[in-house]
Amino acid sequence: MIEDLQIVKVGMADLNVVHGSGIIRTTGLGSCVGLTLYDSIAHIAGMAHVMLPSSDTAREGQLNLMKYADTAIPVLLEKMEKLGGQRRRMVAKMAGGAQMFAFNSMSDTMRIGPRNVENCKEMLMKLSLPLLAEDTGGNFGRTIEMNCQTGILHIRSVQMGVKEI
Repeated sequence: MIEDLQIVKVGMADLNVVHGSGIIRTTGLGSCVGLTLYDSIAHIAGMAHVMLPSSDTAREGQLNLMKYADTAIPVLLEKMEKLGGQRRRMVAKMAGGAQMFAFNSMSDTMRIGPRNVENCKEMLMKLSLPLLAEDTGGNFGRTIEMNCQTGILHIRSVQMGVKEI
């Protein structure tokens, strides 16, 4: 992992962007999806830590747009465009979406990880953002970080080691 550049952290149900140089990182991806967008010309990297697939299930009074796949990805895109990123140059990568626990009944409500992945892909298609690479599924957690200069997404997990996409 890269340690000598500025590191911008993205919390759970949060998102952020890095422009120019630096690293953007999120930890604790189990059923959550870490979705990144990258503009290689403007050197803008954005990351959302998506907790749930759809804001239709929201029960909180003040809706946290960064918590859901259907609302976080458009907000991330907008933030990157305000910094000079162009949608036509952006590519997406994502990791996470694990099924962390086994259940006797696999009702759709218990498939949060797989549904997060599905809804992220659906939103990317709606926004015409190509998904370049992914490391999703399984039953293990991940930490991810993206280098804003290179667009390489580093994925680390205890069970699977380190990989780059």
